[in-house]
Formats: sequence, structure tokens, C-alpha cells
Amino acid sequence: MSSNTKLANLFRLLVVLSAILTSGKLWAEETVLRVGVYENPPKLVMDPNGQVSGILGDLLQVIALQENWKLVAVPCYWNDCLELLAKGEIDLLPDVATSSERTEFYDFHNTAALLSWSQIYVNREHNLSSLLELDGKRLALLKGSIQYDYLRQLAENFNIDVTFVVVDTQQAAFAALSDGIADAVTANNFISELKAAELNLRPTPVVFQPSRLFFAVPKNKHGEVLKAIDSYLQQWQADANSPYFTVLKKWNSSTSKMTIPKEIWWLLIALVVGFLSALMFLLLMRRRVKEKNISLRQTQQNLNVILDSVDAHIYIKDLQLRYQYVNKNVCKLIGLDEKEILGKTDAILFDRDTCKTLQEHDLRVIKQGERIVEEEINTVLGSDKPQTFLSVKLPLRQEDGSIYALCGISTDITDYLLIQKQLRKLALYDSLTGLANRRLLMEFLEDSLAEGHQSEMEGALLIVDLDSFKTLNDTLGHHAGDLLLQGVAKRLQSRLLPHDLAARLGSDEFVIVKPKMGKARGEVEALVQQYAEEILLDFVMPFALEQTQYIASASLGIALFSDAEGDVERLLQEADMALYRAKASGRNSLRFFDPVMQMEVNRRSQLERKLREAIASQQLELYVQPQISSDQQYVGMEALLRWHDPVEGFISPVDFIPVAESSGLIIPLGAWVLREACQILAQWAKLPEMQNLTLSVNISPRQFRHMQFIDYIDSCLKELDVNPNHLELEITESLLIEDIDQTIERMNALRQRGLRFALDDFGTGYASLSYLKLLPLNKLKIDQSFVRDVLTDPNDEAIVSTIIALGQSLDLAVIAEGVETEEQAVLLEKFGCHVYQGYHFGRPAPVAEWQQIISEKRLALKPH
Repeated sequence: MSSNTKLANLFRLLVVLSAILTSGKLWAEETVLRVGVYENPPKLVMDPNGQVSGILGDLLQVIALQENWKLVAVPCYWNDCLELLAKGEIDLLPDVATSSERTEFYDFHNTAALLSWSQIYVNREHNLSSLLELDGKRLALLKGSIQYDYLRQLAENFNIDVTFVVVDTQQAAFAALSDGIADAVTANNFISELKAAELNLRPTPVVFQPSRLFFAVPKNKHGEVLKAIDSYLQQWQADANSPYFTVLKKWNSSTSKMTIPKEIWWLLIALVVGFLSALMFLLLMRRRVKEKNISLRQTQQNLNVILDSVDAHIYIKDLQLRYQYVNKNVCKLIGLDEKEILGKTDAILFDRDTCKTLQEHDLRVIKQGERIVEEEINTVLGSDKPQTFLSVKLPLRQEDGSIYALCGISTDITDYLLIQKQLRKLALYDSLTGLANRRLLMEFLEDSLAEGHQSEMEGALLIVDLDSFKTLNDTLGHHAGDLLLQGVAKRLQSRLLPHDLAARLGSDEFVIVKPKMGKARGEVEALVQQYAEEILLDFVMPFALEQTQYIASASLGIALFSDAEGDVERLLQEADMALYRAKASGRNSLRFFDPVMQMEVNRRSQLERKLREAIASQQLELYVQPQISSDQQYVGMEALLRWHDPVEGFISPVDFIPVAESSGLIIPLGAWVLREACQILAQWAKLPEMQNLTLSVNISPRQFRHMQFIDYIDSCLKELDVNPNHLELEITESLLIEDIDQTIERMNALRQRGLRFALDDFGTGYASLSYLKLLPLNKLKIDQSFVRDVLTDPNDEAIVSTIIALGQSLDLAVIAEGVETEEQAVLLEKFGCHVYQGYHFGRPAPVAEWQQIISEKRLALKPH
């Protein structure tokens, strides 16, 4: 090939490359930096073009322009970003505060990029004046953030009982507050100012942890990058007219404008000027080529330097597909010198499959004159490592328009595709267990139900829920819990068929989908039951949790595809109902969905709706049942709630109280009962025959723990002028399951006001002697289940006599519930119990009716 021909080829190639540059094609720079981007506006965001942006992102873009860096944005959640940086899977992460722990894994520059602080925000209807007021509240914050580490340590040191709602993004933290999942949210001052205005949040005076923010790199890597960043920050922060303050002004402006940054304009101008200059230079050199051979060689060398500096594989092939030009990257890929490649075809450079693909693409360019953009998987001859390239190929034409060669620019996108694959895995699979996540599960179920409907093939969905998983976490720690979840996932996967799917749906909840099991429902039910029983047997073998052998158990709920009629959500709900029934039956068991379960759910939903209406329309009424001493004196009454529905008539408390508890209606319902009880006591205070009676009111644990419970009682007593000594609160042993210290504190506060406490249904729950000594009780109530058979069952007789003796030893009054016969009362008196309640002494009735009965008895006893 002559020098003139080779120079002409290089001239045409530069024109082609310039055209590609000006048409917006992406060219990689000499230094490629993978930058982790998590959404934290305005400090760090990803713009619509997939580029890093925000305050720190824009600063980095300006530096990258000066330093000839190519920035590749890698989207990730904050905690995942930190892990990717530590592993070296990304090169740079903006917006990182330093800590002693982080300096073990990352390197930082010296000059802070930004100064920040943290603040707590709440809804407008709430307030928070200090960190100590977080006690008993839920605080949303970013997983892996420095605020989380700081506040967790602070909560431990000050014994603050705060529940941390840990999320993957700052937006999710503010959404948790808006959705009621959290009571407060904490974040940095930059995003907080934006979100507070958007969501109408109240800033609290709790400001903490001022931080200096840096760009971080993996440990002992990219020192030159940090040095460059430090240099620019030092210069810019000393100059009020520098890009640093321009970026800050842009992102802190109250009226943000979508404008093209000035740096981009300068870059475009530079590219245009460079293109025009190069073009003029080439034209000048062409004119002088015959006169100045020395200049010709210098120009050729300059062009080679330009093409070799581009991070792409550039080549020219003639009409016989023989290489006429290759840059250094092509030589490096193939492992041969330029001279060994020129004049050769792909047949002696790549494997057979690669050659076939390349030839098809090249002939489209040569014969049809197409400009093509294709993904090509190339394997160099003698190598077993395929690489993926994005190739742009276009024809080179003579002045008369005839094609004499093709030019190709191939960019290696192997790493990019790998990152894409990893991101897809993060999006569709659970990072802890490797099982499918909810998103992939829903997609799989949609397809499986549709395919099952078309083929009339039955399938099944199984929900597996670990029993007592919370107890394991509390006793052995969350790491042990994670090991158990991973072990369970492996055992479930070992039982999957090729077309099955296993997913992790919640903390300790797994799902198995088994499509295409058969057409006969009965046969499928039998197969699924056998399969589920085998899963339960898998849990018999212990799980190795480091130094501990742990035997787990699980409950299974099963629903068949045909039960859901193609509705994915319905199928999940049906399996969940079956799981609920399995756990209610004693756990370590399995249950199939039954339409009766749906009827029960519908009934509960109907009761909840009707109960709301009943509370609003005053359909509820308080009955009372007398408490009588052994000398036949009325000493008190118990308030019992009754509901008379206009359509159904009387609805038993056994049916509607659990609905009120689960739905949260127990709070307004309990408040109504307390107010009604105080009104009754206010009325009795004016009646001589009633004024000395106590009135007992049942209090649910959820109502007792409500933050406004004590204040509400105070307001009722004050407003209705009620003597608190006559109001007795009946609590159950279930209140003692958790937070016993707060329970005792609240009980003492109410006792100081004069209220009395009775422990209801004693002997059926969780109370221990140590708790009984601490609780400020006045009375024990023997549960009617023991009184019912006290005359015939020696065990019940022993329990009753023990409870009475216990009450006497603790100086507590004892009352027996459910006394229905005189013989029971006599035996109870013999044991030392002198107050009774039950049908033998009177049934529950409206207040007015019992007032009349007591009044008449008092008149009958008066001497005439």
C-alpha cells in the first residue's frame, strides 16, 4: 500500500470519526470511572440521560471534563453502593461522610466537598423537642447511613426504645412517614428542605451530627483521582466565581431552571472548534502533501496517535474484507502486531462462529451501503473468552459515490452487560437467599395462572412461614437469623422441579409455586400434600448456625390455582388465609385453603364495617353485672359491653371484640366505654344506695399502651366530677408479655390518682409471682373456667384454693367469676373467697334495671 493511499484512508477515517462524534455517539475517555449513584437530591441524582448529576455530580462532571475522565453512572441503593465500593466494583462514590469504620475500607481526599448536618422531621400534627422523646416511636432512616449508626448507639446509651424503620432510599424514608409506617424521619439538610416543603412536614429542633462530605474510593486505589479532586476543590472554594459556587447556586435556587450547564456548552464549542480545526488542518495537509513529505509523515503519526488514544477498536476493511488499517486496541485484542494483521481476513483471526457473524454484517455495509449498529460477540482464535462489542460500521465512498471500503468502530461492552445482569439480579432476586423476590414472583404467577387456564392444568402455591423466627433473632441475633433463612432457602430449592419457583416474600416467609401438576384436582391435592409434608420433614434436621445446632419448624398454607380464578392477589390471599389457620392450629402444620376461610374473612370485614357504624350511631350499650359479698352486700358492678344491631340483633362480644382489637377500633371503642362508665359513676354519686359501689371496666392491652390513655382518663374524671376511688380497671395477664416496666409505671401513675386495678382471668395467662409483687394491684379475679368445675374437678379445686391463698399472702382481694350455684359459693367461702360474680347472683342487665333492683331491696330492708 502506497503512502498516499494510506494517508487518504486516514483522512477519510478522521472525517468519518468526526461525523460520528458530531452525531452524538458515545466515545469513551482515557480514564473510565464507575461512579455509584444513589438518589439523594439535590446532592446526588441521576439525570434522564443516565449521567451523574446533583451538586456533587455536577462538580464531578466539571472535574472529569478537565481531567479527561469518562464517568459511568452505576445506580444502586446507598448500602449497596458502599458494598460495591468496598469490593472495588465501582471506582468512586460521592456524598460519603468519614468515620473510623469507613476509613478501614475506603480512601478520602482532604478538602470536604460539602458540609451537611442531620435533622428530624415529623408531620404537622405531631411535635418532637428532643432525642429522648423518640422513646416508643418509629424513626425512618437510610440503611447503612451514618445517621443510623449514630442514633442506634445513642439509643443504646440512653436506653431509648426507638424502632428504626430502615429503608433503601431517602425517598422511601419520607414515604414511610407520609404513609404512617413511621412517626418521624431523619435525613441530611439538603433533601430534608426539599421534602419538608413538598410533604408539609414540621422540622423539629433536633439537629445533630454535622458532617463533612467527601468523594470516596476503594482502599489503596485511585490516589491520583483523589489528588485531582482535592486540587480542584481547594482552588474553587477560594474563588467565589468558580464552578464550585456556580453549581451550589444552581442547585440551591428556589426556581430551578432546566438549562444546559455552561460546561457542556464549552465542551460542545471545544468539540466543534476542534473538529473544524482538524478539518482545516487535513485540507491544508492534502494540498501540501506533494511538496512536504516530512509533513506527510508527521500528519500520519498525529492521526495514529489520535485514533490509538480512543478507547475503541477502529479498523478499515477493503471490498474483500481484508484489513487495511487497525488501531492499537485491535492489535491488543487479537494479540498480533499491525503488520501481521494488515491484509488478513477474519478467518485467520477469530473462531468460526465469530467469522460468520462478522462477514454477514460486513457484507451488508459493502454490498448494500448500509450504516449498521450491531452487538457482536467475538472470540479470538485460540481464546475461550468471548467478548461483546457494540459495533458501528459504515461504507467509505469514492468521490463518484462508489464504495471502496468499510470503517468499523467497535466498543467493548462486556463489563457493561455484566453490570446490567447484576442490576437485573438485584431487581428480581433476594440478596440474602438468592431466591426470587416479590416482583419476580408476581410476574411468574401471572404467567403461570394464564398458562394454567389455557392448558387446564392445575397448579399450587405454598406459603412457608417459620415458627418463632422473632424469638431466634432476639436470642441468637440477626446474623443467626440470616443463616437460618439461607439454610431454609437451600432446602426449599433442593425440592424444586425445573418449572417451579421459590421466592422470599417477607422476613421469614417463603413461597413455592408449582405449576403444571396435573388436570385432576384430587390428584393434585394429594401430590401437594405429600410435597408439603416432605418440606415439614426437612425442618426436622437441625440447621447449623455457626456454633449452634438449631431445630426449626414451619407452618404451610396452600392454595390451588383454580381457587383464584386467574387472580394473583387473590391466590396469595387464599394461601395466606390457609397459613393463618395452620399457625392457629398449633404451628408445624399445613392447611389447604377452604372457601369457609373466605367466609370467615368476609364476616370479620363485615363486622368491622358494622362496628364502625355502631360506634358512630350509638348502637352500643353498657350493661352491668353485680359483685356481691358473702354477707349478701352489693360491693360493686362490672361494666359489660353489649351491641344490638338493627338487622342481626344482639352480637356477642366474643365475636366483635377480637375484630375491634385487630382493626384498631378498640381505641375509640374503649374510650367510649370509659366515658360511659364515668357518666354512670357520676349518676350513682347522687343515689345513696349506689354511691359506694365500684364500677369495673375491662381495658385491652392495646388501649392501655395508647399514648393518650392516661390523659383521657384524667379528662373524663375531671369533666364529670367522678371520684376515682370508685373506678376499677380490669387488666389481663396478656398486658404483662412485653414492656413490663412501662406497664408498672402507668399503673402507678393511675393508682396515685386514686384508681383501682384488678387482674382479670387470673391463672390462664403469663403472670408470675415476681410480676405480681411489682404490680400495684388491688384485686385478683379467679377465671370462671376454674370455678365452673370446682365441685367436681380436683385440679380446678386445687388451683382455686391456691389463687385464694396467694391473694391473701399478697394482701389482695379475691373475687370469683362465673359463680352459678349456691354450692360453688359455699365452697369458695370455705376457701377464703368472700366476693362473687355470676349468674347465681345476677345476670348482666342495663344500668337502670339494676339501680331499680338495688333500690327496691334497700327499701324492703328498711324497718316499717
